Amino acid sequence: MTTSNIAAAVKRGVTAALVFAALASIAACGSANAADADLTDAPAEGETTQIVVGVCPGPYGDMVTDVIAPLLEDDGYKLTTKLFNDYVQPDKALAAGSIQANLFQHSNYLETFTADNDLDLTALGQVPTLGLGIYSNVYQSIDDIADGATVAIASDGSNLARSLGVLEQQGLVTLDGDVDATKATIDDIASNPKNLQFKTLDAAQLARSLSSVDVSLVPGNFAWAAGLKPSEALASERQSDGVINVFVVNTKDADGDFATKVKDLLVSDEFKEAIADSEFADFGKPTSW
Repeated sequence: MTTSNIAAAVKRGVTAALVFAALASIAACGSANAADADLTDAPAEGETTQIVVGVCPGPYGDMVTDVIAPLLEDDGYKLTTKLFNDYVQPDKALAAGSIQANLFQHSNYLETFTADNDLDLTALGQVPTLGLGIYSNVYQSIDDIADGATVAIASDGSNLARSLGVLEQQGLVTLDGDVDATKATIDDIASNPKNLQFKTLDAAQLARSLSSVDVSLVPGNFAWAAGLKPSEALASERQSDGVINVFVVNTKDADGDFATKVKDLLVSDEFKEAIADSEFADFGKPTSW
């Protein structure tokens, strides 16, 4: 290689290094890496803090992307979503710090799961929620359900109790009067006049189970993801405070600027109006509204 070629190669290398350094500097100044995000203070003027929100299949990823994220942009927060395919990973990922928030669960589930797994997470507020529905490819109404029908319900404790509560609302079972309704299990069924046969499955499998069972009780997010329309349900739950979905952060971040902005947003007229103009307009409303 000639002296001139060597000089040219060195020049190219120096230029590339300078360009790379400049780009890295711009990126560092423009935003905070999500994994390292400090949610205590508001982003500095001109800077953006990246927030990764864990979601499950269903409408809540779209709710984050289409409604919540745009409303927090002016506060310096850029929200993106990370999809998890079960109800276990999002809370564990939040506790571990690999995501900064999640939106997929109701408060009954949050309370049960965090207690069972010794996690320290905090709900900031409720969002409009698509309720659990009773679906069937076999029957056209609740009254049509035959003696001995096979019924699929969620296996996790919170949604199992929730499903039994919906069945009780429809007169299909009666629960022991002394049981905590949020902790009920199949063993707490006091009467089962149609001799329903229960099959417990992971909540993510309930919509698919419709091809192999007579009836399936499907939480709203998984029903939405599977294309099941609420209008097609044999019945839908009458939602109580404990089964409205909540926006959750790590408790260490619960008093920071991001959490404060989210708390204020979820009860704001701006958020209510954005929901009213969206595909989520017919969801069950937060009790705080």
